Amino acid sequence: MTRTFTALIHKEDDWYVATCVEVGTVSQGKDTEEALRNLQEATELYLEEFPVEDTDRALVTTFEV
Repeated sequence: MTRTFTALIHKEDDWYVATCVEVGTVSQGKDTEEALRNLQEATELYLEEFPVEDTDRALVTTFEV
């Protein structure tokens, strides 16, 4: 079964850090594509050990301060 998750990616120094919003898994890569691939693998491994029930997709928005 394929599920869709939300990835948040930001740059830290020379690395891109990717976080799965719904599950909390984190990974990194030299570019956004590598960070996302690594996050996908980390999330798959996490879900094998700690399955989660279907959840609603995260709401992504912006705000100003």
